[in-house]
Amino acid sequence: MSDGINHQRRRLINAGGMIAAAAQLGVSGFARAQSGRMSSGEPSTNSVWRMNLAAVELPVQGKLPSFDGAIGWLNSPPLTAAGLRKKVVVVDFCTYTCINWLRSLPYVRAWAEKYKDRGLVVIGVHTPEFVFEKNIDNVRRALKSMSVDYPIAVDSNYVIWRAFHNEYWPALYFVDAQGRIRHHHFGEGEYEHSERVIQQLLVEAGIEGIGDGLVSVNAGGVEAPADWGSLNSPENYLGYDLTENFSSPGGGVLDQRRDYAFPTRLSLNHWALSGDWTLNEHAAVMNEANGRIAYRFHARDLHLVMAPAQRGKPVKYSVLIDGQPPGVAHGSDLDEQGKGNLVEPRLYQLIRQKQPIVERQFEIVFLDPGVQAFVFTFG
Repeated sequence: MSDGINHQRRRLINAGGMIAAAAQLGVSGFARAQSGRMSSGEPSTNSVWRMNLAAVELPVQGKLPSFDGAIGWLNSPPLTAAGLRKKVVVVDFCTYTCINWLRSLPYVRAWAEKYKDRGLVVIGVHTPEFVFEKNIDNVRRALKSMSVDYPIAVDSNYVIWRAFHNEYWPALYFVDAQGRIRHHHFGEGEYEHSERVIQQLLVEAGIEGIGDGLVSVNAGGVEAPADWGSLNSPENYLGYDLTENFSSPGGGVLDQRRDYAFPTRLSLNHWALSGDWTLNEHAAVMNEANGRIAYRFHARDLHLVMAPAQRGKPVKYSVLIDGQPPGVAHGSDLDEQGKGNLVEPRLYQLIRQKQPIVERQFEIVFLDPGVQAFVFTFG
């Protein structure tokens, strides 16, 4: 994709990988300060938290850029940096098919709800990764289905993305009541840490009674936290430019229709096509019915971002795991027999295994023509 979007960045964003980055921002003391209760006769937890607020520095990292590049707004009239003065603002860069953003969303929703009457404004900036995410109707439908009701700036031309010099999904920028960026966090995780920053900025703004309680989140479906301990399969794009470990005999050919076949065996994190496909820059495009994709993986969850070639023409698909219907390992977008329907462009959860998690072979067959497959993600 053009417009300065680096697809490889999303692979680097996970909970474990961001610990060092968070430490550089000068607020890692929050988590340590909250690790245990004080014994009788010592200051209360709330008092300790207040003392840490006074001691912790959140250095100014710049001014809140303009949102003027948005092609439209959802859930709100257009907002401006000037109009947001005296409010604490959290800016959340998202794209609706990104599994890393989806797993962070329950916390962002909860913060927006908890603090909306206390001076916090959460603004999502939807900057697309794939071409169908540029369509504001697709964005509106997807975010509505996710119960996102805070303001969304639709940044389909990457203007706001560039104004922030952003490179990641998800990315959170924390802005004080004077319009200054005081903290940022890239990727999943550090949710307590992030909420402590929100609380500090609200206290600095003179809001009383914030307290030190944290939101409680019990996410399910695609929003559930990854099973990091068993996750041994990285994200893999299916477009010719960025894919890795493509194993159909003869390899892939860019922008040429070709009849592909599965190899005799797939190694872990390798994949292959079978049937009449075209590999273009960003996707594998199926030309005739009964095309197949196979992937060898090790993870609890397997997702596939895909789209029907034509709006309003659903595509039936069937999934196997190790050659059998998935049964209780089926994801939320198919039944126990592995049957599902590709209706709209989005991320589809196809496998959610029960313990123990072992290396498995996934296979999907599309029973109707007209499929675009973009990226496998895991959890």
